Amino acid sequence: MRIMAGIVSYGSYIPYRRLKRAAISAMLGVAASKGERSVASFDEDSASMAVEAVRDALKAAPAAPIGALLFATTTPPYGEKLNAAIVAAATRMPPNIRAVDLTGSVRAGISAILQGADAAAGSKSNAIVAIGDARLGAPEGKAEQQNGDGAVAFVLGTEHVIVEIEATASLTREFMDTWRAPGERFGHSWEERFTLTQAYSPLLGKAIQDVLGKAKVAPGDLARVILDAPNPRAADEIIRGMKLDPKTLGDNYALTVGQTGAAHPGLMLAGVLPSLKPGDRVLLASVADGADAILLRATPAIASFKPVRSVGMQIESKGDVTYGSYLKWREILPTEPPRRPDPERPAGPPMLRSQQWKFGFVGSKCTACGTPQLPPQRVCFKCRAFDKMEPYAFADRTARIATYAIDRLAYSLNPPTVNVVIDFEGGGRFLCEMTDCEPDKVAIGDEVEMTFRRLFTADGVHNYFWKARPKR
Repeated sequence: MRIMAGIVSYGSYIPYRRLKRAAISAMLGVAASKGERSVASFDEDSASMAVEAVRDALKAAPAAPIGALLFATTTPPYGEKLNAAIVAAATRMPPNIRAVDLTGSVRAGISAILQGADAAAGSKSNAIVAIGDARLGAPEGKAEQQNGDGAVAFVLGTEHVIVEIEATASLTREFMDTWRAPGERFGHSWEERFTLTQAYSPLLGKAIQDVLGKAKVAPGDLARVILDAPNPRAADEIIRGMKLDPKTLGDNYALTVGQTGAAHPGLMLAGVLPSLKPGDRVLLASVADGADAILLRATPAIASFKPVRSVGMQIESKGDVTYGSYLKWREILPTEPPRRPDPERPAGPPMLRSQQWKFGFVGSKCTACGTPQLPPQRVCFKCRAFDKMEPYAFADRTARIATYAIDRLAYSLNPPTVNVVIDFEGGGRFLCEMTDCEPDKVAIGDEVEMTFRRLFTADGVHNYFWKARPKR
């Protein structure tokens, strides 16, 4: 009998910044949709957001071997390089894992969940699925307002499962929907009536019919329903056709986050999971370049599981960004760079030698006197012991600001730069940049946490490292 895996743990990430759609209308004079959308900061991308989601998923998961990492996105930081390796390094995964990128379509997100479940079911180890997206929409276009940035991650396995997969169904059909050629920054979409009547509604309906038929489950047996479709009218038709109770529908976050591309069906699922009771069934269905449907059932373990950060909590934790800053961060609006030399390209050999420190933020701890220190040292600055160090991870430790300085001349897409000296709980002092903050509100004694960010890009090489941010 084939073993089907399920969700062991999950994490989500919604960037701190929000762009009000009315601000786009005020600048361009176009009609504004209601609400706001999430915006990845100038130092974030799909990989760094996925790292944040994976970190939370791993914190909430029981310790278990990891056999595979699947990273899904339509906006990979590199066009030719294993982006999943960045996620693995930043979350300190073991080197003996199978890592893969899935891209090219927003369907890659739900495909990664399905493939991750298959990988976990066929082995004795867990699979990590990380999904992040930060898609661009052309100014004045509908996608600019509808899109949102975000990430989600799932730990999939066969033990300690909180939600088991009962059945799956998939359909693939070639049709023109949304596409983007190599080298293009903005996607294109076909006329809505064609995709709605000829693709979205028929495919979504058939996938749902197939998955419910496999499990012999009636629509009335569903506690929650999650429908992800580029055109909301497709979901509306399914709701009417199946006579679903509107109260069972999961929030699509259209007014608060936007459509997060490959991450969206998983993000909607992460938003629903905290409300489940043991035995509740959830239907997750998504249509994009075909359709996929997954039927899940909550196990007794769901009652005691709590995510590190809920989707709702992250929606409430926010700060506004102006439309001008958004255009500058995405390099849609050319601006004069800071009057400083451009940063040099990071070199491969030192990045490889310092991988645990640079990507994993692992310092050292003296085994002679117990003093934590960072960057990692060979000689203890306190007791002067030589080569008596053990690895000491700082990424998940909170800290407080000891002092700070505001630099208005540093090279940055978001001046001024806030530099802080922070003292970690348990020991260790470090000087780093601050992000996701209001410079005039930074104060000595504020609690901060570490976040994985992109410092800059030079000659096509992304320089990732860690920054501090106000605790969310």
